[in-house]
Amino acid sequence: MSTSESTRPATLDALTLRELIGAGRSPRLLDVRTPAEFETVHIPGAYNVPLDLLKEHREELRNHLAEDVVLICRSGARARQAEQALAEVGLPNLKVLDGGMLAWQTANAPVKQGTSRWDLERQVRLVAGSIVLASILGSVFVPGLKWVAGFIGAGLTFAAVTNTCAMGMLLSKLPYNRGASCDLDTIVGQLREGTGGRA
Repeated sequence: MSTSESTRPATLDALTLRELIGAGRSPRLLDVRTPAEFETVHIPGAYNVPLDLLKEHREELRNHLAEDVVLICRSGARARQAEQALAEVGLPNLKVLDGGMLAWQTANAPVKQGTSRWDLERQVRLVAGSIVLASILGSVFVPGLKWVAGFIGAGLTFAAVTNTCAMGMLLSKLPYNRGASCDLDTIVGQLREGTGGRA
């Protein structure tokens, strides 16, 4: 087995997860997207634990996650980061929903929907594209602005190679993406009481 295969997180496909939930054997579902993304659409019964909060408080969260855990995000990238963070504190039985919410919705699995908002990846494309376009157009008058486009291109390349996104992390902190209150005490209370899937 290659090193990349041994470090790849265990995954669970949408069909298998749907069968487990239907059979009453649902693992603990942690959705690591922003509160706004979660409020837009999520799997019923999932708990919203945004990735930045999970990384910051993984030690405290570990004490409330003894059973099997499936990590969910839009496509799987943030869930893999969450899996790595929780694995570092010794949490066993972690899986990533293969393909994330995109795969779940493609499988026509049940969802709880709220007010529609743009997901974080779409926001990154809008902001990055707008900055590149504005800097290229502006370089007609101020030639040095073309380097702003180059900087954004380098940042996007780095984001792809490292599977992280600084722009996405910054955008996730905007009020638009914060949604309802999502703090550690609220999340721990929900985990204790088993009340996931708030709208």
